[in-house]
Amino acid sequence: MQSPVKPSGSPRINGQPADQAAAAAPSSSQHGPEAEKKQLGEEPGPSRDPHSRWKLVALGISLNMAILLVSLDGTILATAIPSITNEFGSLGDVAWYGSSYMFAACALQLMFGKLYMLYSVKPVFLAAVVLFELGSLIAATAPSSAALVVGRAVSGLGAAGIFGGGIIVVAAFVPLRQRPICVGLLSSMHGVASVAGPLLGGVFTDRATWRWCFWINLPLGAITVLFLSFIKPIGPSSRPSMSWKKQIKQFDLPGTLVLIPSVICLLLALQWGGSKYAWRDVRIILLLVLFSLLAVVFCGIQAWQGDQATLPLRILSNRNMLGGVWFGVCISAVLFIFSYYLPIWFQVVKGVSATQSGLMNLPSILGLAVFSIVGGGLASALGVYTPLLIACSVLCAIASGLLSTLQVGSSIGYWFGYQVLLAAGAGLGGQNVMLVAQVAVPDDDMPMATSVLTFTQLLSSAIFLAVGQNIFQNQLLRHLTARLPQLSASSIINSGTASVRNSVAPEQLPDVLQAYNDAVTETFYVAVAAATLSILGALAMDWLSLNKPAEQTVADENQGPPAA
Repeated sequence: MQSPVKPSGSPRINGQPADQAAAAAPSSSQHGPEAEKKQLGEEPGPSRDPHSRWKLVALGISLNMAILLVSLDGTILATAIPSITNEFGSLGDVAWYGSSYMFAACALQLMFGKLYMLYSVKPVFLAAVVLFELGSLIAATAPSSAALVVGRAVSGLGAAGIFGGGIIVVAAFVPLRQRPICVGLLSSMHGVASVAGPLLGGVFTDRATWRWCFWINLPLGAITVLFLSFIKPIGPSSRPSMSWKKQIKQFDLPGTLVLIPSVICLLLALQWGGSKYAWRDVRIILLLVLFSLLAVVFCGIQAWQGDQATLPLRILSNRNMLGGVWFGVCISAVLFIFSYYLPIWFQVVKGVSATQSGLMNLPSILGLAVFSIVGGGLASALGVYTPLLIACSVLCAIASGLLSTLQVGSSIGYWFGYQVLLAAGAGLGGQNVMLVAQVAVPDDDMPMATSVLTFTQLLSSAIFLAVGQNIFQNQLLRHLTARLPQLSASSIINSGTASVRNSVAPEQLPDVLQAYNDAVTETFYVAVAAATLSILGALAMDWLSLNKPAEQTVADENQGPPAA
């Protein structure tokens, strides 16, 4: 077993090695218990303040509300879409209600990483929340479908700063050893939103109006702004000043102007390919060609920009960061594959309603929320996170393999237990991978490293959902054609999951259900492969310690976490 290590490189304080600076620092006998705690490797921060617990509670409330905002926004709208299309007569715009939000959030993710690097963390995060709130206000008061799409896009811009920004704010306000628990709590909000979102959306739509799906964001955002505004960071409160010309140069405008259309071309191709247009359609091919060309140009710009690049080479060449990116991409693929295709298995194969399907998904949704908190607590207690990532890979691979064995007659013991195992694995390591950005790179690069991890996980979800959709549709068509050659497989597929049982004769239903079962479980093979490959990323990472040594603590007094 490897022992915990700290990142290579010796920190320097005022031009001299940190160990010499630590030796020259006043002894604990001169400064009492405070200096003794420094020598033991504890960090300065809220724990020194007698009111620190209340500050941490206030911070937790504000950040959890912010993450709940963006998480609810991704789940609450699904049950409201029928009412929206009825009011606006906009069935053709349904895809844009979700994609405009995702495009903006993904395309601006790295830009927010730069903002967090150049400016104080707290005002940037608060600005992102305000921007998200503005988008919610536009959507809530939208007089037309086009206005609703604009509001969703503006909310996506704000979400880009909240996704990774929550982790960056934690680094600015919470000592390193306590951060895993905070990150676990933030991750649990996704599980809460997965359960509460569809239920709230249904209640608002049935009892009031779909617009309350967006009005609800305003008081939640106000709580975030109110609590966070009065909390002081543990590090410096501002960044070193620089001229506006240097600030513009730091933003890598050429790279950003190429990256945004590149990402949009890829996401459009993935959204339209195999659904609105065939993969061989000239429009899909053109989008993929444009994405490839722009990606090559972007890589060239990054090499030319050097340290000012949007994706600096010093971050991409860090083995721990590369391992974290690989691990995060794979685990995101696992979670999104199951979150989309397990409900299809419940609704078609088990013949339950959408609401019942949501309840049958609770073992993985609530389990993930619970085990995210457990994973954060274990990382804090152990002082390392890498073994939890390895455990995550192993458990997710086993759970994915077991879920791929589901049959039409599988009882509750199978699909319930397999989901709990998947939730245990994903909860132990899924959120802890974000800690690599806080211990494996210099503090100044932490915001950008966090944004890189978030950006690649968002892209992974879009890419693997498209891969899963393509496999599912092809396999379903193949199985239906093989089992029921006398019927039109396309007509059965187009009938939709809710009506498939009523679209065929009773004697043909068992073959249809088996075809759906086989198509879904074969789609799960993508998750099996991704979970298995994720361990390569976990094994590539050092066992970096969350316990800062004394010399690093002394160094932090001068450098500190990101300016807040």
